[in-house]
Amino acid sequence: MIARRPLLLAGLALPFAAQAQTAEIGTAARPLRIGVTAGPHAQVMEFVRDQAARENLVIRITEFQDYIQPNVALAAGDLDANSYQHQPFLDQQVRDRRLALVAAGKTLVFPMGLYSKRHRSLDAIPSGGRVAVPNDPTNGGRALVLLAAHGAFKLREGADFRATVADITENPRRLRVVELEAAQLPRVLEEVDLAAINTNFAMPAGLNPVRDSLAIESADSPYANLIAVRQQDAQAPWVRRLVAAYQTQAVKDFVATTFAGAVVPAF
Repeated sequence: MIARRPLLLAGLALPFAAQAQTAEIGTAARPLRIGVTAGPHAQVMEFVRDQAARENLVIRITEFQDYIQPNVALAAGDLDANSYQHQPFLDQQVRDRRLALVAAGKTLVFPMGLYSKRHRSLDAIPSGGRVAVPNDPTNGGRALVLLAAHGAFKLREGADFRATVADITENPRRLRVVELEAAQLPRVLEEVDLAAINTNFAMPAGLNPVRDSLAIESADSPYANLIAVRQQDAQAPWVRRLVAAYQTQAVKDFVATTFAGAVVPAF
């Protein structure tokens, strides 16, 4: 009898383990795990989480400080979804890292801005000035296109977010392009003449693109951010619930009140 007792207890434990593993995603037993970058993405997702709780959708948020790890964590199964990137960036990550990730729904547009602590206009940037841009492929090209649109230099005809410094065809002021991690750009503003900074990194640093930038992308830019999930989960009910919880009038109102035009709903 004594020898059999541990076997009985082990057998009783199995249903509880199985139940934990098969619990529906988005419940208290198995929260929906979503990754965001710190700053505006996190702020909005916290609002979505609180609103979703009223519909019995339980969301757990994890914040990241860079653009790479949220996709790595999602692909590895450590997250169920993430919300921080636009379609061109996701497409590039899927190609470069062979990730089986897809877009589930649009969220927000964060217009990129050009900032300077040294100069009050783009015309004041001196010959040989240093211009900092993100070093990831899509946002780097996006920054070059924005700079070219405002006369910093000229790019080859047809250049888009895939542009690199090799696509600069005319640079009469001999501006030097410095490529840095996107999250580091607000920290180097005192050291460079100009920096192209993504809004989700600009705002936590106290920079408002509407008020503080020397130039800014239009609000109808093609860089709408999105919710990404694993390809195998694309049609899962919890994905539809998450997107529906995000794409509401309440979220639009929160964004308008909180960011005063610096962030724009894309839904």
